[in-house]
Amino acid sequence: MPTVDMKASAIETAAGKAALLEGIGLGKSFGANRVLHDVSFEVRPGDVLGILGPNGAGKTTLFNLISGDLRPNAGTIRFDGVELGREPPFRRAQRGIGRTYQIPLPYGGMTTFENLLVSASFAGRQSERAAYDHCAAVLKQCELAGKANKMAGTLTLLDRKRLELARALASRPKLLLLDEIAGGLTDEEGKDLVELVRRIRDQGVTIVWIEHVLHALMAAADRVMVLDFGEKIIEGPPKQVIEDPQVKRVYMGIEA
Repeated sequence: MPTVDMKASAIETAAGKAALLEGIGLGKSFGANRVLHDVSFEVRPGDVLGILGPNGAGKTTLFNLISGDLRPNAGTIRFDGVELGREPPFRRAQRGIGRTYQIPLPYGGMTTFENLLVSASFAGRQSERAAYDHCAAVLKQCELAGKANKMAGTLTLLDRKRLELARALASRPKLLLLDEIAGGLTDEEGKDLVELVRRIRDQGVTIVWIEHVLHALMAAADRVMVLDFGEKIIEGPPKQVIEDPQVKRVYMGIEA
C-alpha cells in the first residue's frame, strides 16, 4: 500500500499552490541558550513575508538556518520541493536563495560592478556574457550604474545597502532574504527602498524581510510573522498583526 508524504502534503496552501520555502519545527540552540524553538512557516511564490521581533528574538538565526550558515538542531527546511538537509550555503545560493546582511559586506577592494560579477558567476552560474549583461541591468535597477567602476569600500551607507541588494539580485534568486536592509536610512531613502523591493517582487522574486523600520515593512509585506524569545507568537496580515495586544507588548512595549 503506497505511503502518504505528509511533509509534501503540508506545503500545499489553501490556494492550491505549493510553498516555495517551508520551515517545519525549526529549533536552534547554542549550548544551553535556546535561540529558536519549534518555528514553522511557509512562503508561497510571489509573497513578501515580513519578520518582526525584538532584538534577540532569533530573526537573524532563522535566516542563517535558511541560507545554510547554521544548521538546525531540530526541524526541516524545504526549498522548491527539496529538503535542504546539510547543504552548504553555496549550494543553496545556486538553488536560488539570495541573501543580504544587516551590515553590508562588499568586497571593498573590488569595484561595484566586479562585486556583482562574483555573485552572478559563482552563485548564479552564468556565462561571462550573460553575467555582464545581467549585472549591468541590476546596477541600473538599483541606481548604481553611475558607480559601476567605483571601489565598493568607498561607497556611502545608502549605496552599500543598494550594493548588498544588487549582489543578491545578480545571482538571479527565486527567494530573496532581506536582513534589515532599511536600517540606518532616512525616511526618503527608506521610501525609495520600499519601491525597489516592490519592483523586485513584481518581477517574480519571493521575499522574506526582517526589518525594524516598521513603516517600510508594513508598506511592502503581504504577511508578517512575529518572533519572541525564539518562538513564533503570531502570523497574519500586517495590520492585524500590529494591532495584536501581545505584539504591542513584546515589540512596542505597550501594555494593552
